[in-house]
Amino acid sequence: MIALIDCGSSKTPQIATQLEEYTDVQVIGLMDFKAEQLAQFEGVVLSGAPILLTEIDPTPYLQHLSWIQTCDKPILGICFGHQIIGLLHGARISKMREDRQMQEIEIIKDAPLFERLPDVFEMQEDHCEHISVPKGFDLLACSDACINEAMKHRDKPHYGVQFHPEVSGNYGHVLLANFANIVMG
Repeated sequence: MIALIDCGSSKTPQIATQLEEYTDVQVIGLMDFKAEQLAQFEGVVLSGAPILLTEIDPTPYLQHLSWIQTCDKPILGICFGHQIIGLLHGARISKMREDRQMQEIEIIKDAPLFERLPDVFEMQEDHCEHISVPKGFDLLACSDACINEAMKHRDKPHYGVQFHPEVSGNYGHVLLANFANIVMG
């Protein structure tokens, strides 16, 4: 089963619907999720959020999600989730030009998350902030609009994507299916 941590994104139901084709999913509110619950799940997805991390003090979120740093289970962070994973590992977050359109994503390093996807594919963006690549992570994909479109921890199955696969059509569906496969081992 996958824990889908709902960080407040209107797109969270689409993530759940797509993942439920492959495994059971339990949607849990961001501040309702406790680290002790991890034992019940094989993997975790962190949704996007209507939160600008450059305009608030992110400390409460980072403290609440600090378990990510020691978790060995597969994790996928989407948009806000991607940024939180990065910040927990020392990334810098910056404002950028608002991007709310389809963007060509170029794979620069192969990973199980990209199985059955072409080297260049389109994904829907919905953000105005981006993160640097944190220490201990590999940059997996970039776009003309954003350098860190996808990353993976070097030693753990922790992934982050800046784009929104859940509203990106077939390619996004393939990416979420790939994550479900990573979780199911």
